[in-house]
Amino acid sequence: MQERYSRQMRFKPIGEKGQKRLMEQHVLIIGCGALGSANAESLTRAGIGKLTLIDRDYVEESNLQRQQLYSEEDAEKQTPKAIAAQSRLQKINSNTVIAAHVIDATAITLLPFLKDIDLVIDSTDNFDTRFMLNDLLHQQQIAWIFGSCAGSTGMSYTIMPNETPCLQCLLGPLTFSGATCDAAGIISPAVQMAAAHQTTEAMKILVGDRKAVRTKLVMFDLWNNQYQMIDVERARKRDCPTCGIDPSYPFLNSDSRTKTEILCGRNTVQIRSARGVSLDDLSKKLIHLKPMVTNEFLLSIEYESYRIVFFSDGRTLIHGTNSIEKAKRIYYQLVG
Repeated sequence: MQERYSRQMRFKPIGEKGQKRLMEQHVLIIGCGALGSANAESLTRAGIGKLTLIDRDYVEESNLQRQQLYSEEDAEKQTPKAIAAQSRLQKINSNTVIAAHVIDATAITLLPFLKDIDLVIDSTDNFDTRFMLNDLLHQQQIAWIFGSCAGSTGMSYTIMPNETPCLQCLLGPLTFSGATCDAAGIISPAVQMAAAHQTTEAMKILVGDRKAVRTKLVMFDLWNNQYQMIDVERARKRDCPTCGIDPSYPFLNSDSRTKTEILCGRNTVQIRSARGVSLDDLSKKLIHLKPMVTNEFLLSIEYESYRIVFFSDGRTLIHGTNSIEKAKRIYYQLVG
């Protein structure tokens, strides 16, 4: 340990004591795209004890410009991001335990992973999931670090249950759709800036330096040379449905969990089945459709003008449409 982390331990706020503590901590990263890749690599190199990675997607060529853990081979094989990230991270630091799960992050699927988690890092790409996380992590009393970026802009905020305003306090009254990287594009430095804020706050919490934790919302626009830190303490609301005196956790309600959804900005519909599928049986049924890409976690085919990706956990992505009805028609034509 002395040599590998020597430069980090020379930084007084961490030191040898902080490094030892860091090596005992367990962080859950939800989303293994741009922010997830950057946070995961930084924490792995820093010597985090365990990382659990959760992501529902696979590597595509358009990811390679900013998602630093992935290669052209990953995109060609359509390797699930969590699995590709795990493989790369284990080569970076074999002492860090990396657990990877190819699942859709919902209140139901996430709950079993929260039992021994010290911190959660939000690396998702939509506010519906973030508001669900906000409810779930307040209910479980787990700190988490929000981050987002699009274009040349980004935000980061550290949320400590019972201590800071929650995401609902900050954004709940707004009709908040937000820009996405699919609609607004994105430059890699914006990712790195947002992730740097997230990872730094994570390290403060993990080494036990709570006094150094930033309590302000950070917003920046790298291209237009703008940087703001906003004091949001007064945003905390006693009647907040998430962190108020009588929380109802509205985003954990069953009607907030749709089985079919349009993925924001991707011209893609996700259909979620209640049960898993046999990819081997499905490949035999659809063998006449070419090209076909298969691996342990998914099966991908071209059908008419669409790309259809079936996951073993029962999810299906219909790329090429934003119509739920059309996506369902294609799905049932193929699966029956």
